[in-house]
Amino acid sequence: MSGNSAKLEIKSVTDNIGLARVTVASFAAQLDFTLSEIEEIKVAVSEAVSNAIIHGYSNDDGVITIGLEIDDEELVISVEDYGQGILNIEQACEPSYTTADRMGLGLVFIESFMDDLNITSTVDEGTQIRMIKVPEKLKRKAN
Repeated sequence: MSGNSAKLEIKSVTDNIGLARVTVASFAAQLDFTLSEIEEIKVAVSEAVSNAIIHGYSNDDGVITIGLEIDDEELVISVEDYGQGILNIEQACEPSYTTADRMGLGLVFIESFMDDLNITSTVDEGTQIRMIKVPEKLKRKAN
């Protein structure tokens, strides 16, 4: 399967994290992911959306756009906010780094659960987190 896509635009409130999780899980189910992989995808999306709410908008009103694409048996997810941006992406990816009163493991979880993670950010313009996940069954078949 190739070429399907969807876009979800949500208000930056914590009540929408569950909506994002369920929407992405439903979309991901088009590929041959295990239940465990679907759970990893849901956690990664939750963390990315939470980061946008907490760090991107400092819990103020804003919009988060979630892009979904199936490209050659890969699930591509982008979570984008138009908030304050990240000054130092490398530092933000370090375990336990946080700008809020939290554990600071969100990006670490995303990186461990996804096959590829790319973060682009511009201060005062926003951040995009792009994640790719390939079903484990396909990776094994390729090897």
